[in-house]
Order: sequence, then structure tokens, then C-alpha cells
Amino acid sequence: MPSILYLHGFASSPRGQKVEQLRALLGPGHELVAPDLNVPSFAKLDFEAVVDHALETARERRPDVIVGSSLGALVTLTVASRGIDSPLVLLAPAFGLGKRWLERLATADDPVTLFNPALGRDAEIHRAFFEGKAAITIEQDPPAAPVTVIMGRKDESVSFDLVASTWDTWERSGRLAAGSRFVEVPDGDHRLVEFTGLIAGEIRRAAEGG
Repeated sequence: MPSILYLHGFASSPRGQKVEQLRALLGPGHELVAPDLNVPSFAKLDFEAVVDHALETARERRPDVIVGSSLGALVTLTVASRGIDSPLVLLAPAFGLGKRWLERLATADDPVTLFNPALGRDAEIHRAFFEGKAAITIEQDPPAAPVTVIMGRKDESVSFDLVASTWDTWERSGRLAAGSRFVEVPDGDHRLVEFTGLIAGEIRRAAEGG
């Protein structure tokens, strides 16, 4: 049974709508594991702690595919750079989003108060998370493992052009693994919830080594 490790995005959870839809679409023939990445807590969210938790789960589960959504895509790339060689599927990867957050929150208090969809209410989070996120450059180099990037043209949070440009840089480097691909979703937004069928198909393809 193929094992899928799903790393959710910022202000999300292992019980998010996309995770549950993918679990249903992939069916009993796939094991989908989705750890809670709000560590040590949402209020004190720390990227290195998130990566450590994801890395520990990956070493335990030895997944056939790692799927990362938004911020989870950066976690996925970081995990891959630390010795996990599973094929990757990146959903609306949050390239460049840290700097945009810092600009938007320039005059906000510390801690920052924002709406947390997973909780369904406003929640506090320390500014240090956004400062650390802005310094992450893991996307500068392509991963060693085959990677599929799925990106919506109508993404309202992450710049499509920036993600596409990053992909072009990866391609020009000559270091993209065989089978890697960029999947553009013309009507896709950041959440991509309406396109879970497409995502499930790409996960299956990655698991089968296609």
C-alpha cells in the first residue's frame, strides 16, 4: 500500500478540507498520513520545529510520496534536503510569501492577531515566525527527487509568476530529476480544493514512479 505523507499549510490542520477529500479520493489503497504541524503551538509556531516534526514522521513512515501544501511545500523541500528521497508533490508552494507577510504586517502588534481558518476564529502568533519565514531560501535549488508542482493561475496568495519563474530556474539548472513536471491549473486559486481530483491523480502518478 503506497504511503503518502501530507504536510499542511499555514493556519491549517491535518483535518483540513483538502486532506479529507484527498483521503477519500485515494481510497483504501493508499495510506495518507497528515501530522499536525502547528508546533510547538500556533502562537509560537517555529519553522525548524515544524521541519523536525515532519522529518521525524518521514523517517518513521518512509513515505512513497510527500505532498506539501503552501507553507507545507517549503517544509517538504527542507525535509527532502535532509536525506528523505521520496518523490514530491508541491501544491501552491509559498515561494516569496514570507516577505509579503512581513510587508503586510509592518505596523501590526507583536503578537500578530489574524484569522485562523483551522480554528475558525482569530488567533495570535508571534512576529518571529514571519521574520524567520522571510529568510527561508530552500526553493533556490531544485530537490534531488522527482518533483511535481501544481499551481493555480488565479492564486490570490502566492505569485504564479514567481513560482513559474522558480520552476524555469530549476529547469535551466539541468538538475531536475527525470519525471519532474509543472502543472498549471488555469482556474485554480490558492486552496485548490476544487481540483483535488487532479491532485489525487498526480499523487498516484508520483507513487507509481511515472
